[in-house]
Amino acid sequence: MRLQLHKDFMFADAAALIPYLIDLGISHVYSSPILTARAGSIHGYDVIDPTTVNPELGGEQGLRDFVSKLRAVGLGLIVDIVPNHMAVGGGDNPWWVDLLCHGRSSRYAGYFDVDWDTDDPDLRGKVLAPFLGRPYGEALDAGEIRLHLNPSGTPAIHYFDSHFPIDPTDHAFIRKAGPEAFSPDNRDGRCKLHELLERQHYRLAWWGSAGDEINWRRFFDINGLAGLRIEEPAVFDATHATLFRLYADGLIDGFRVDHVDGLSDPPGYCRQLRRRLDELVPSRHAYVVIEKILGADESMPNDWGVDGTSGYDFMNDVSAVQHDPSNAAALGLLWQSFTQRPADFADEERPARLEILQRGFDAQLNAVTKALHQVARSDRHTRDTSAASIRRGLLALLSHFPVYRSYNGGSERSPSEQVGFAKALRGARAASPVSSHIVLDQLDRWLGGAPGNKVAATRFQQLSAPVAAKAVEDTAFYRYGRLLSRNDVGFDAGRLGGSVVDFHRACADRLAAFPAAMLATATHDHKRGEDLRARLAVISEMPDDWAAFLAQCRALDAVRPDPADEIMLYQMIVGAWPLLLDTSDQSGCKAFAERLGAWQQKALREAKLRTDWTAPNEAYEATARNFLFNLFSPSEGFLPLARSFIDRIAPAGAVNGLAQALLKMTVPGMPDFFQGTEFWDFSLVDPDNRRPVDYGARREALAANAEVVECQASWRDGRIKQLIIRKVLDFRRELPDLFQQGDYSPLQVEGALEQRIIAFIRARGRSVLIVVVPRLIHRLMVPADRLMLDPDGLRESSLLLPGQLDGIQLHPLLFNDGSLTAARRLPLKSLLGDFPMAVLYSVDSA
Repeated sequence: MRLQLHKDFMFADAAALIPYLIDLGISHVYSSPILTARAGSIHGYDVIDPTTVNPELGGEQGLRDFVSKLRAVGLGLIVDIVPNHMAVGGGDNPWWVDLLCHGRSSRYAGYFDVDWDTDDPDLRGKVLAPFLGRPYGEALDAGEIRLHLNPSGTPAIHYFDSHFPIDPTDHAFIRKAGPEAFSPDNRDGRCKLHELLERQHYRLAWWGSAGDEINWRRFFDINGLAGLRIEEPAVFDATHATLFRLYADGLIDGFRVDHVDGLSDPPGYCRQLRRRLDELVPSRHAYVVIEKILGADESMPNDWGVDGTSGYDFMNDVSAVQHDPSNAAALGLLWQSFTQRPADFADEERPARLEILQRGFDAQLNAVTKALHQVARSDRHTRDTSAASIRRGLLALLSHFPVYRSYNGGSERSPSEQVGFAKALRGARAASPVSSHIVLDQLDRWLGGAPGNKVAATRFQQLSAPVAAKAVEDTAFYRYGRLLSRNDVGFDAGRLGGSVVDFHRACADRLAAFPAAMLATATHDHKRGEDLRARLAVISEMPDDWAAFLAQCRALDAVRPDPADEIMLYQMIVGAWPLLLDTSDQSGCKAFAERLGAWQQKALREAKLRTDWTAPNEAYEATARNFLFNLFSPSEGFLPLARSFIDRIAPAGAVNGLAQALLKMTVPGMPDFFQGTEFWDFSLVDPDNRRPVDYGARREALAANAEVVECQASWRDGRIKQLIIRKVLDFRRELPDLFQQGDYSPLQVEGALEQRIIAFIRARGRSVLIVVVPRLIHRLMVPADRLMLDPDGLRESSLLLPGQLDGIQLHPLLFNDGSLTAARRLPLKSLLGDFPMAVLYSVDSA
């Protein structure tokens, strides 16, 4: 279970959950980063000191006490680690402060990914420090930048709460002149302060200039997170020493590696990490998974030394199989007709990529252009290729790039990498004039079509990854609303749904290559909660009903935001509506509307169409917010419409939610539960998905020891989901080899429901597990507020079992009574007539 640690939920708080985690069936706590992060961090990814355990979490002693309690009951610990970047800019990161203080002579000058030899003469040998809230001259004139003496007597530049060091060679001069000589309150003091700042190893700048001028790699486009050169042995050792010590001491069992695609050499890093862990404890296999987002048809390489990804690929697979692909065109045209936005995601993605490149990554694009231009000039056959033409070619390539990045790093591309690059090249050629094709062909060669320049190729790869993240996940996903359940981290939004065959193939491939890969359905980064997505998936089965609902909503008299923003809001309301919230509950509706309002503002700003984080359009945001809150007014007529539609899709959505949880626990891989999602998860984008969890209610529900049949009638309270999780995880704990090493074999269904049932066998020796779950079942649900399939719809279909199972007794895992004898054909009515999914088992008693 993933736990989000912070100052209000420390190691001691996590330790208090241990009895509950044991009862639920959890084997490992999977924690957010534990190293010292910026004060008050709610996530831990903004590390400022990788050599210590975060004191806000309880420090190293708190960690040791926590792990001691975990070990006492047989639980393990997996830790999230952040090798790509550190938090900078506030004066709280000693490595960064030393870099600013001493510049190129700092012992940490090679730790951060800084271009010290930039073409800008004012930045050569310096670091751009884009941490000012307004242009430098304005901030200086306003007296916001000041020279102060720290308590130790050391001079430093203060900008509100941020502190910047002064080169020691200037200290004597400052002492002689006195700090008051540099006061910005008078013209002479401002001039002296400016002259002093100009001599430093950094150049203070407005944050808005970073995209165009920054000379160091950031995490995406965040000025407060600086990229590390983890490929350097000294940096690798310094950033991992504490983690390795804790691992060697037996406190940590494995790691999840954050944003591996940001590194210069992800495969090399992963192999180095594996080697070091194996050397530290040869007798133990460290569990290592990586945050890797795979593009459509992209496979995870199997030679990196990791156990798989952190599970976005499974999230995408299980989501796709719960959507009806046959209605993709109808829903796309519906979206287009209402909004005048593109019906196909690709037509939204490409312009978003170009926009993000030009507004947030111009400096990084220029650095890639410069590196490739140097390659061109080094060869007489290409020396006439201009930097401008290279830049245009890069824009064309990156706007069509189908994967996050490639990994060849200057060597020739692998066959699998060639597939993705060739697709980008075809798109770039089609979108570019013929005169540009020769440059595109040269880029193809320089970037891996043949052995080329490592620096240039690496810079390109470290640009393509953040561009994909910002353009796709943080821009196009907020512009494209055919069905928001297919817009989430790691998802292929251009593909509405998938088939049962697709799902089985993905599971079989995972078993063959990464049988211990993490399987996620909710994360700290998801855009929508797992059960919200499961409910919205039902709309893929009923496009006409959805169109009618939208028409009714749009007929209401109101001052509206843009149609796209309006329709996305309707999806979020019907998808996230809490199951126990009644429309007459004014305080509950207000609280829900406030949560939606926070989501709405973030969604509007991420879309970057009518408003933006950098230049908020407060008038438009107010219009959108007022529209949202007016919808919740009893006099507006929207709530009865919405509640009627929600009640029609909620039961099927709940079955989808239970089905994805059951599949996650039984297909090959390691199931991961984000904190609190053992109850229904209708969370919104962060920070909503990181709200405090009511563990008291979850403990109480689990302690009641209810049975599935009891919870079926009260399914809206979420206990049924928790109970199914407990039953299956208990079974996993009893038969670990069946799940870790067992075969995976799809089962066929005969009859009308052939494409509406996902069924398979896990087998090892004579132990067998059979799982049967439905999909696309809106029309199969009984016409009542119950989680049951219509028996008449099941009557003509059967599950086909292999002959070797004939005659064995199969016991139901989700229920305590009854068993059946395996036969060649098992009628689905006997399996799913009382509950919409079944888990049967036979255990080798020898």
